[in-house]
Amino acid sequence: MEPRVVVDHPYRLGENPLWHPVEQRLYWTDITGQGVYRLDASGAPETVFEGETVGGFTFQADGSLLLFMAHGKIAVLSADGSIRAVHESLPDEAAARFNDVIADPEGRVFCGTMPFERGPHGALYRLDLDGSIVKLVEGVTISNGLGFTPALDGLYYVDTPTQRIDLFDYDRATGAIVNRRVFADTASDDGHPDGMTVDAEGYVWCARWDGWSCIRYGADGRPTQRIDFPARKVSSVAFGGADYATMYFTTAGRPTDAEEDNGAAGGRVFALEAGVKGRPEFLSRILL
Repeated sequence: MEPRVVVDHPYRLGENPLWHPVEQRLYWTDITGQGVYRLDASGAPETVFEGETVGGFTFQADGSLLLFMAHGKIAVLSADGSIRAVHESLPDEAAARFNDVIADPEGRVFCGTMPFERGPHGALYRLDLDGSIVKLVEGVTISNGLGFTPALDGLYYVDTPTQRIDLFDYDRATGAIVNRRVFADTASDDGHPDGMTVDAEGYVWCARWDGWSCIRYGADGRPTQRIDFPARKVSSVAFGGADYATMYFTTAGRPTDAEEDNGAAGGRVFALEAGVKGRPEFLSRILL
């Protein structure tokens, strides 16, 4: 299986691919490039928002976008382009940005942060329906991929430098997460764990930053499949298409040092029909 380029643009830090279930098209971000994009009717990229860092976003049930930005800022982007802040900032996130988020079945959002200067100063939060926010996990270095088990009783979570995919017990009624344990120790795999998704069969797909790949993990946490890319920094993965049979992947094009080779297609958005289907992501319902 060879992924194909669907957006031939070298985004500096392509991230957060997310399929819109109503519009039936892909959205994604360029975090460093400070933009949110989507495919237009012809399959070409168009700008949805630009000018501020967006580390993650969700689709709201009313059709708006919920943007998770820098310094703890969270804002609603309406269809007319207007912005309304849910939080202008968060006390502990003055020197950090959001880096991956996911809506839960009830419309809450789990959202993680990473400090601008690397160190264990980030966190994982839960944004509740009334707009209040709760810190769930402290001491995070690079909060990353999130995904729910098919039974909706568990939440997968990545803090990239740990080289693990962890699993929490998740209570849908309250949004509580407890009993964190290791689902997959990925230290022997190339690169580092980044964004992730869970397919309809319950397998976990995790992008491998600096690993030129995306890896599928079985219920026992062991790799079962690997997809290789002509891009070093594979940042995230999502399912989309009318039947969720197409996988979409974002990559980064910016080098972290002058000698680094990010590959001939670094920064592009890729797609692949991998013979497995995904599931629609949930919509957020913050302040609705």
